[in-house]
Amino acid sequence: MTQTPGAPDSTLPEHISAPVTAVELPALRRRVQAVLVATQILGGLGIATGVALAAVLARDVSGSEALSGLASTATVAGPALLAMPLAALMSARGRRAGLVLAYLIGAVGAGVAVLGAVVGSFPLLLLGLVGFGAGSSANLAARFAAADLAEPERRARAISTVVWATTIGAVLGPNIAAPAGRSVAGLGIPATAGPFVWAAGAFVVAAVMVALLLRPDPLLTARAMADTGAGDTVEARSLRAGMRAVRESPKARLALVTVAGSHTAMVSIMSMTPVALTHHGADIQLIGLVISGHIAGMYAFSPLMGWLSDRLGRLAVIGLAVGLIGLAALVAGTAGPSHGRTALGLFVLGLGWSAGLVSGSALLTDSVPQAARAAVQGLSDFVMNTAAGLGGLAAGLIVAQAGYGPLNAIAACLLLPMAALALRGSLRKA
Repeated sequence: MTQTPGAPDSTLPEHISAPVTAVELPALRRRVQAVLVATQILGGLGIATGVALAAVLARDVSGSEALSGLASTATVAGPALLAMPLAALMSARGRRAGLVLAYLIGAVGAGVAVLGAVVGSFPLLLLGLVGFGAGSSANLAARFAAADLAEPERRARAISTVVWATTIGAVLGPNIAAPAGRSVAGLGIPATAGPFVWAAGAFVVAAVMVALLLRPDPLLTARAMADTGAGDTVEARSLRAGMRAVRESPKARLALVTVAGSHTAMVSIMSMTPVALTHHGADIQLIGLVISGHIAGMYAFSPLMGWLSDRLGRLAVIGLAVGLIGLAALVAGTAGPSHGRTALGLFVLGLGWSAGLVSGSALLTDSVPQAARAAVQGLSDFVMNTAAGLGGLAAGLIVAQAGYGPLNAIAACLLLPMAALALRGSLRKA
C-alpha cells in the first residue's frame, strides 16, 4: 500500500481509529466520559473495599505490626510493576486493551489475597495484594483517557470529572468492609479478607464494561484527529521517547515530582492510620468511617481542583497541594488519641492529594508531544507508585520504631522538592 505524503507512518497499527468529525466529537466525548465514570465507580469500590483493611489483614496474617506496612507497599507495587508494560500496551493498542487487562489482573490478585489469608500464608497474601493493586492502575490510567479528547483549556476539568467519579465507590467501599466480612462467614474465609472477594467481582464487571462500551478508543481517536503526519511514528510513541520528552521539559519534570510527591506522602500517612487508630481503641467501623472521609477528600472535591487548575493555572494548584498536605501532616501527626482530629487530618490529606494529582496530571499532558503522551503518562504512574511503595514500606518501620507522629513529619518533608520546583517555575513565569 502506498503511503500518502504527510500521513502517519505506515508502521502504525492498522486498528488505529479513524478521525471523527467536529459534529461527532461532542457526543463521543460524552460517551467516553460516561463509560469512564461508570467504571471508576466500580473500580473505586473494589480498591477502597480492600485497602481499608489491607494493613490490618497483613498484621493478622503475619503476626507483626512492623510488617503490616508491607500491605501498602504491595498494593502500590502492583501499579508500579504494571505501569510501563501498561503504557506500552496502550501506546500500541489503545486505552481499552490496557484498562481491561489491568482490571482483570486486579480481580485475580484479589482472589490470590483471599487464598493467602485462608491458608495463613503471608508471602501469598502479599503476592495477591500486588495483583490487587493493578486494579488501581486502571483507575489511574482512566484519568488520562478522559484527557485524550478534551480541549486543552478544559483538560484539568475532564481529568477531575473522572477522578471525582471514584468518590461513589471509594467512599462506599470502606463502609461495606464489615458487611463484606460478614458475607464470608461460614466459608472459612477471615472477615478481614471478605472485602477482597467483593473487590474481585467489582473489577470483573468493570473490565467487561470497558471491553464492550469504550468504543471507539479515545487515545487512538485522538491520535487520528491530531494529524501529526510523519512525526507520529512507532519510535515517537516509545517509552524511550517518553523519557526523553520529560528530560527536555522542565514543566513535565515538575508535574512528575508533583504527582509522585503527593501520592507518596498520602500513601505513607494513610496506610498506617488504621494501625494508629487501633492503638487508641478504634474498631473496624470507626476505621472505615475515617478512611471514607479521607477518600471523600481525595475524590469528591476533584472537580473544584480541576476548575481551579484550568482557571488559575497548574502552578497555583500545585502550591495549594503543598499547603494542604503539610497542614494534614500537622493535624494528623499531633492528633494523639483524638479520633476526630485524625479524621480531619486524613480529610485534608485527601484534598491535598486531589490538588496534586489533578494539576500534576494536567500539566504533564500539556507539556509533552501528543505522540509521547501515553508513554509519559505510564512513566508518571510508574514513578508515583514506586515511590509510594517505598514510602509504605518505610511507614510501617517508622511507626513501629518511632510512632505515627514522626511518620507525618517525615512525610511532610517529601513536599520540599515539589515546593522548590513549583516556586522556581513561578519565578521563571513571572
